[in-house]
This record gives sequence, structure tokens and C-alpha cells, in this order.
Amino acid sequence: MTAPAAPARAGTLLGVDDLHVEFVTDHGWSTVVAGVSFDVREREIVGLVGESGSGKTVTGLSVLGLLPRGVGRITSGAVRFGDRDLSELSGRELRAVRGNEVAMVFQEPMTSLNPAFRIGDQIAETVRLHRGVSRRAARERAVEVLDLVGIPHARRRVDDYPHEFSGGMRQRAMIAMAVSCEPRLLIADEPTTALDVTIQAQVLELLATMQRDLGMSVLLVTHDLGVVAEVCERVVVMYAGQVVERAGVGELFDHPRHPYTEGLLAAMPQLGSRGQRLPSIPGRTPEPWAMPPGCRFAPRCGRATTVCGEPPPLVTARPGHLSRCVRHDELTLRGAR
Repeated sequence: MTAPAAPARAGTLLGVDDLHVEFVTDHGWSTVVAGVSFDVREREIVGLVGESGSGKTVTGLSVLGLLPRGVGRITSGAVRFGDRDLSELSGRELRAVRGNEVAMVFQEPMTSLNPAFRIGDQIAETVRLHRGVSRRAARERAVEVLDLVGIPHARRRVDDYPHEFSGGMRQRAMIAMAVSCEPRLLIADEPTTALDVTIQAQVLELLATMQRDLGMSVLLVTHDLGVVAEVCERVVVMYAGQVVERAGVGELFDHPRHPYTEGLLAAMPQLGSRGQRLPSIPGRTPEPWAMPPGCRFAPRCGRATTVCGEPPPLVTARPGHLSRCVRHDELTLRGAR
């Protein structure tokens, strides 16, 4: 049974429906996101996972219309936020949404924060833009949210520059800026990349706390299934620009229905495996202009057969569990160890 492109769910805040995105390459316009569909419900954390090159960050940027102009474009599909299609809004209308109703935390805060301006001024600018308050009130809000995300001595540190913050504190400052206007949806793109494990845990705990206290929904873009297990309720697995599996976190970790997901789960570092070689998925993600004709994962899949020569649809493998594998009902795949 073929799965619907965009299932209607009560309380859906974000609905991405059959999204197609192209980028300019040396081979002309190439499709980098092909028919991606998923939803994020009210007050829910959804993980969007996959290797580098899977299309997950492009999907996140597409939601807010942040594709580089002249280089990337949405060719079809819809991005529904509430009762609006964000892909059809003008630039001015999108600017009113960004940072106010939908905010984004980027992967590397040092390249996202302006090094020439104080942290507090950058947060206050967002508040003044969307809330129309005075400079004094915006500064007070900056102090308030810096304190909210756990920056010590927030009233003093509000006048620091980005280079005066550690990596973990810069990430907290980015989160403070993102939540300063209390958005309904937060897109967090690899928020724990390049941080040590202790700071990673603190940032994840902070995101979960912000989501709970502010009643936000979160789309967490990551390559780390360990992060997904920590904070997410549902997970969308992407490979080569397509959704290959979609399920609740517990269901997916216990009963994966796509060999790519099985490979990602096997590659998760485990306690007690010291001295053992970490499993990996052979090969690499195909280039956008050189996709295999059938299943895009087949060239790297140890379970591929001749039936994988045709493009597989995304189908219902179990209730609430979708898979893009024609052999999902005959394979016994290993879950998380």
C-alpha cells in the first residue's frame, strides 16, 4: 500500500508536502531534494537525520525560504505552516515569519553571529524588528533570554562580542536569539556539531527544556541518531534527497524497515565496544546528477537484489511506520544494539 504524500494529522504545525529542490551544479540544475514529505505536530520534536549530502539541511533551509538566490530553488511541493504555504509567500512576508513564528539555529554559530556586533545587540535587533519595542525593552529581553539559556552573569555578558564566548556559550546565544520572540517552530540544524560530549548534552537538555517551557515544536536536523534517541518523538530518515523511512523513535530503533537505517543504527558508537572496529556503510552518497536508476541506496546495500532496479515508493510497513524499500516485508533488520 503506497503511503500518502502528506497525511493529515490533528494538531499539525508544519507540513512539508512532496518538496522538490534544485541547485545549480557543474552539470546544470540538479535535483537535491526529491519528493520529501513529513509533518511536525504542535509541541513535538521531530528528528530529520541522514549522512552529509542527504538533503536534510537543504530541506530545513527551504522551509524558511533561505536557499541561496540564483543557486537554489523550490521547483514544486508545498511547505505549510498553519494555514499558509510558506513557499508562496513574498520576501517581505517571509521576513515577518522568520525569527518571529519560525526560527532557526544554524550549525556553526561563529559564522552565524556577526563578529563586529555585541551579542546583546544582535538579539535585541531581532526583538525590535518583530515586536516593535524600544531599545531599552529589547536590551532587557536580550538579558532575559541569555539568562534563560544559562549564560552566567547575563547582564554583564550581554555586551560581549561573539569571540569572547566559548563554543558552547555561542551556541546558547544562538538559541537565545532564536527563542527571543517565542516562535512556534524552531529548526535546529546540527546544534551540537563540534561541541564536546558534555556541552552536547547540555545543549540538548536546553533545547528540550525550551521546547517544553515555551510550548514550541522543534525540527532537529542531525546526522547523529544518538541525539535523536535523546530528545525526539518521531524521526524522518533521508538518503540521497529522499525520505527512506519515517516512524516513531522507539519503533524505528527497535524495528528498522530500511537497510540504510539499519546501517546508521549499527554505526552508532556503543559503550563496551572498546577495541572493536566501528561498523560503517560502504561507499558514499551519490552525486545529485548521477543518481542510480532504481533504489538510490542499492549500490551500497548488501541486501539489494534485481527487484531493487525499479524506483521504490514510500509505503506503509507497519501502522505509523513508512519505508522506501521493496523488500521491507521480507527482511529481518537489526535494531539499535
